[in-house]
Amino acid sequence: MDDCLHLKITRRRLLIASAVSASAAALPSLSGAASRDAPQTAAVPVQQRVRLRINGEVHSLELDTRTTLLDALREHLQLTGTKKGCDHGQCGACTVLLDGRRINACLTLAVMHEGAEVTTIEGLGTPGRLHPMQAAFVKHDAFQCGYCTPGQICSALGMLDELRAGQPSHVSADLEAAPTLSADEIRERMSGNLCRCGAYSNLVEAITEAAGSRA
Repeated sequence: MDDCLHLKITRRRLLIASAVSASAAALPSLSGAASRDAPQTAAVPVQQRVRLRINGEVHSLELDTRTTLLDALREHLQLTGTKKGCDHGQCGACTVLLDGRRINACLTLAVMHEGAEVTTIEGLGTPGRLHPMQAAFVKHDAFQCGYCTPGQICSALGMLDELRAGQPSHVSADLEAAPTLSADEIRERMSGNLCRCGAYSNLVEAITEAAGSRA
C-alpha cells in the first residue's frame, strides 16, 4: 500500500512536469542557434531567355524566372495599358489574350509561355482606328475612371470567342445547346472583371453591340 501511495502522481506534479517539458521543447538547440548566427546568403536570381510574340511583334527578353507576364509587359516592354490592380487575380484589370484565350497576366510567369502570342490593349486598335469593341465602349460610356477598361475589353473579346465556341457558363440553361448572347450570359462571363465605378449596365450594352446582337 505504501509503495502504491509513493508512486501516485498528483495533478500538481503532472502540471509541473508538463510545463518543464514544454519549456525544454521551446528552447532552441545549440546547433539551431549557431545556424541563425551564421551569415545568410541570399538566393541568386535565375535568369532565363524567353521569346514572346506580343501584338504581332517578336520580343526576346532575359527575365528573372519569377517575373510575371504582367510585369514583363509593364516593366520590360513599357506596355502599360495592361493594368496592375490587385495583383492576386481577383480584379481582372490585367486581363490579356494569350494564344486567343483570356488570362490574368498577374497569375502566370512569363517564362512559361515561350513562343506564345500575346495581345494587349495596345494591339487591338489605335486612337484613329479603334477596334469595334473599343468603339462600342466609347459609344456606350462603358467606363468612368478607365483603369479597368483595358482588362474589360480584352476579357470581352475572349468571352465572345468562348461563347461562339459553344462553351456554356453557370447560367446557361441547356449545357448541350449552343449558348446565346444574353445580358445574364454577359454578366456571368464578365464577372471576373471588376469595375469600381459601377459601369456594369453600360458594359453589357457595349459588349452586346460589338457582338452584333441585342441582350
